[in-house]
Amino acid sequence: MNPNTVGSTICPLGIKAIQREMSEDPYARNLFHGMGTPRRSPQSTAMPSPYDTNAFTLSPASPQAAAISQLFVGTLIFLAAILVLVTVLIIFAVVRYRDRPGAPEPIQSFGWQKLEIIWTAVPILCLVVLTVCVAWTMHVSDPPAPEESPDLRIVGHQWWWEIDYLKSGAVAANEIHIPIGQRLLLELLSADVIHDFWVPQLARKMDIIPGHPNRMWLEADTPGVYLGACAEFCGNEHAWMRFQVIAQPTEQFDAWLRDQLTIPSRLDSSEAQRGGRLFADRTCANCHTVMGTRANQRIGPDLTHIATRRMLAAGAAENTPENLALWLHDPNKFKPGSNMPNLQLSSDDVRDLVAYLETLK
Repeated sequence: MNPNTVGSTICPLGIKAIQREMSEDPYARNLFHGMGTPRRSPQSTAMPSPYDTNAFTLSPASPQAAAISQLFVGTLIFLAAILVLVTVLIIFAVVRYRDRPGAPEPIQSFGWQKLEIIWTAVPILCLVVLTVCVAWTMHVSDPPAPEESPDLRIVGHQWWWEIDYLKSGAVAANEIHIPIGQRLLLELLSADVIHDFWVPQLARKMDIIPGHPNRMWLEADTPGVYLGACAEFCGNEHAWMRFQVIAQPTEQFDAWLRDQLTIPSRLDSSEAQRGGRLFADRTCANCHTVMGTRANQRIGPDLTHIATRRMLAAGAAENTPENLALWLHDPNKFKPGSNMPNLQLSSDDVRDLVAYLETLK
């Protein structure tokens, strides 16, 4: 299996069904009229860009994931060797000692102490070898976390991820930016139910239990975008509780972090200005945060820099103006049971809100 193609296999057929349904909806078609040039090439609800990322356990990109991958491969080879040995011995015994016409009755043996010691000692030795390998992997993949302050706090919500950079004060959603070659300490919390944090190429799985903070290390050896997901069923949209870890050179990470702490530029277009007022006047400001405005709630994702993100709704769609408009028009088209309410917005309101949100960079 080519790990570079794994990501493209997990986009469900339901997204294409939404695309077809929206294309037949006159209201939805009207949303795009006069929206201007898209930020990316229009892909509607298909999303190749965010999912051109690896999620292949056997292609590790950190010391922790490499230890897990090596344990799996080593155990597979070890057990395969045992299988081959046992198979060869069985075939040899069947052929060598098969019944032949006229052959005398085999010699009856009622025990061979040396053989019994061997077939008892060898399995015990095999288990000891595997136990040592597992213990070493556990130590490398999940080293003890100190009591010092964590670098990041990850909060699992139904159904999205909140990322708090505790030392700088930056806040992100569904995208974790990290510098390559640096091991970061994560604190994992849940806002509602049990979740599970997993980035196959970078780290082990870790349960996120309400009222019980957990800690783990996150590190990447090479730059890249690594797919993560919730690995514990947590409700209707568990399948669309994805996130990405974006590992960058230190200079790029520092620049990204500085950008996250800046207030987005002033609104130039009349549509964006109307969208800003609409955002403040409607219930949007009651759930979300946008720096530089009176919107300062943490119920939903922080939207201060939403236009720079690759995904919408924790991976349910690629972040394009078209998909953003469809999401605002009816969130349940993307994530049935989503906690994002349908505000019954008019097409003009949707266009104004999209124009405003596209300025949040």
